[in-house]
Amino acid sequence: MLQVKQELLAALSQALDGLLPGSGNKAAFESPKVAAHGDFAVTAAMQLAKPLKLNPRQLGEQLRDALLAAPVYQQWVQDIEIAGPGFINIRLKPAAKQQIVREVLAAKEQFGFQTDNGQRVLVEFVSANPTGPLHVGHGRQAALGDAICNLFATQGFNVYREFYYNDAGVQINTLAKSTHFRAQGIKPGDASWPVDPENPESKAFYNGDYIQDIATDFLAGKTVKSDDREFTASGDVNDVDGMREFAVAYLRHEQDLDLKAFDVKFDNYYLESSLYTSGKVADAVSRLQAAGKTYEQDGALWLKSTDYGDDKDRVMKKTDGTYTYFVPDVAYHITKWERGFTKVVNIQGTDHHGTIARVRAGLQAANVGIPEGYPDYVLHTMVRVMRGGEEVKISKRAGSYVTLRDLIEWTSKDAVRFFLLSRKPDTEYTFDVDLAVQKNNDNPVYYVQYAHARICSVLRAWADKDGGHVASLQDVDLSALESPQAQALMLQLAKYPAMLSAASADFAPHDVTFYLRDLAASYHSYYDAERILVDDEAVKKARLALVAATAQVLHNGLAVLGVSAPASM
Repeated sequence: MLQVKQELLAALSQALDGLLPGSGNKAAFESPKVAAHGDFAVTAAMQLAKPLKLNPRQLGEQLRDALLAAPVYQQWVQDIEIAGPGFINIRLKPAAKQQIVREVLAAKEQFGFQTDNGQRVLVEFVSANPTGPLHVGHGRQAALGDAICNLFATQGFNVYREFYYNDAGVQINTLAKSTHFRAQGIKPGDASWPVDPENPESKAFYNGDYIQDIATDFLAGKTVKSDDREFTASGDVNDVDGMREFAVAYLRHEQDLDLKAFDVKFDNYYLESSLYTSGKVADAVSRLQAAGKTYEQDGALWLKSTDYGDDKDRVMKKTDGTYTYFVPDVAYHITKWERGFTKVVNIQGTDHHGTIARVRAGLQAANVGIPEGYPDYVLHTMVRVMRGGEEVKISKRAGSYVTLRDLIEWTSKDAVRFFLLSRKPDTEYTFDVDLAVQKNNDNPVYYVQYAHARICSVLRAWADKDGGHVASLQDVDLSALESPQAQALMLQLAKYPAMLSAASADFAPHDVTFYLRDLAASYHSYYDAERILVDDEAVKKARLALVAATAQVLHNGLAVLGVSAPASM
């Protein structure tokens, strides 16, 4: 059907050029708001009516006549109707819709994929400093980043996943001090445990039980290894520097375990500290100064970020000689550009919103050829967790928040991924643990996975009885697929490639979850309307081909989300 659609679009473009030369680029199909109105809708008559000085409906009639005269429309189109002020509704012949079944079965896992476009894209996500376990907000970011990477891959991009974190600085010093206290036997609640009397809830020190685990393993002289570092503890309670290195490696290892449980992998880990040791921060500052985009005032160095649309100029270097947090970000993104990544996407929390203008301003001011709007950002809100009808705010292990591993252990990797991807990133989301473990149609991931498992059960029954296999369905006669439910299901399958392209362009993996729920609903409606394993061999194989194609698209869509497609449930 995709090929059919392209042929019909080409003929539409030619017909439009015949009415008004140069208007062929307006050829487009939309989905009618009411399914009964047809399969495709065309609004070009209303767009061209004014320049042609014609009534839109009259122009629609002319366009209809031109289309009906085209051989490809005679082959694939059942009827063309004019509605309202000039809408053109196209109704396809069943044979046109049936082509999608062959296309899915032929392409298999590659259905909906575009050819290699030669572009590299770097997606930076999670990027959690190693100061504690990953929380559910990191989980939302991990799900978003991984799914967006998968979407890019379907569109022909060469995708590179990067995790950026700071292994030095104030937070890491706090981690080392917290671990040192625990190694000395001092714990939260003790009189000697540091607390800010004006803000007892502050995170001046880390109170979670994981700090005691780090201290215990350090004193035992253990070795910890993560994806990007390894360190052996000295066991010396006074070795604070060693404790710092050990704690970072320990927590990076813990993050690796969290990400492994979530089935997320990275191509590279980039250290903020390396930007300083390599001189990249100093080089970025020098570029900005050389470009005349900085000035000194009140003992500080400022960036003229208002030249690039920021609401005020920003301090780059404070009076104490240290750089503000956006300066290494500018240096980091210059390295992304220099590494050949002309397209970059950052997945971050909404609390980073204020940095966007500053980083982009710094990149423009550095004058290294980076285009405006670089990089792209996807900002997400935090996640509330409900369990047993109450909000869960504290994890004993973390001390002050629910961890990603908690959520996975309470539900499953599949449920966490699907649920966290089921809303737009910038909308508030409440994760309902009780719903995520239900095995009924109210649970969206169960609903979609059950549709796949249900089809697999039918295919197994056919294989067990007749020895059939899906590969044999590629060239079967599909003419029996004429019922309204079968045609609705085929139209739903045909929407998958365009949905992938739009979701990739909009950084919108939630569109995939919506599509999969709609596809599952179409399948369940079809299953309820028609028996599949009937006695008539031709009808049975046609129906088996349709459901096998549906299972393939369900599998493909779930794979984009990083969710499994079980064969039985």
